[in-house]
Amino acid sequence: MSLYLRCLHRLKTNGIQTVSSDALALAAGVKSPQLRKDLTYFGQFGTRGLGYDVEQLIEMIANTLGTNSLQPVILIGVGNLGTALLSYDGFQREGFEIIAAFDKEPKKHRERIVRHPLLGMDQLDSFVKTKHVKMAILAVPPASAQEVANLLVASGVTGILNFAPQVLHVPEDIIVNNVNLAIELENLSYFVQH
Repeated sequence: MSLYLRCLHRLKTNGIQTVSSDALALAAGVKSPQLRKDLTYFGQFGTRGLGYDVEQLIEMIANTLGTNSLQPVILIGVGNLGTALLSYDGFQREGFEIIAAFDKEPKKHRERIVRHPLLGMDQLDSFVKTKHVKMAILAVPPASAQEVANLLVASGVTGILNFAPQVLHVPEDIIVNNVNLAIELENLSYFVQH
């Protein structure tokens, strides 16, 4: 659905108001029957021969993904990677807003200016509870990842985007998406070699 939403936003930006399932499937890199099957979860809409209303489909998918309004996110670990993620302005376009960053050394001098509120780890629990934050980006060293994940879960965070190359052990109702750049490069290397 995220992929479809990005394609639809591109179509809207280009002034396209309706799109056929074939054209949207081609843009998304999927087969038309798969796209139609995916979209039937929203009910029957679209006009045979005319296609889907781009604006209506954007709204339906955004509502389903919960990105029709900015979702608050916090970032833990303001080292090189964390600072780079804080500098990325694309999160808001996708429906997410980093509202604060946390680090064990919030007063440490950093090469880049951090424009987000930068707080100490001792403020994490009260901030998450007060602001009702459910999602966090974890950009800490592997040795600290599990401890920080435990703090996040105890505070009420239910979704973690984990950049630490560390398997996190969390309760079953907590969602963890792992981003391991080294593994992605290894996969790419394999396909380049073969």
